[in-house]
Amino acid sequence: MNINISNANGEPIYLQIANQIKTLILEGKLKEGDALPSMRILATELRISFMTTKRAYEELERDGFIESYTGRGSFVRAQNLEIYREEQIKRIEALLTEAIDTAQKAGITMQELHELLDLINSAE
Repeated sequence: MNINISNANGEPIYLQIANQIKTLILEGKLKEGDALPSMRILATELRISFMTTKRAYEELERDGFIESYTGRGSFVRAQNLEIYREEQIKRIEALLTEAIDTAQKAGITMQELHELLDLINSAE
């Protein structure tokens, strides 16, 4: 599992880990039943404290992405398709908000932005 952490982006490290694992699950790169690295192994690989990985896994479990069993480890939980859809909608909203902000700063109208979106969509 490839997780990249940054001390420069302002987001707590445990959230960076949790968000990247969520993304791997939502994109289908981690599937139901897949084992996650132990908290200690992940902490060692990322050169961070065990408590940080523990907090990330607790966050993932609270949000319903993984389930943990004492002595066995942590595993990807079966995903509710509605939860997946909601996560994707939130991601798209954030990207579109950024696109709209960028367009407004560049003087691009909403009509032009709609046309661009249609053009991109028809190209695929």
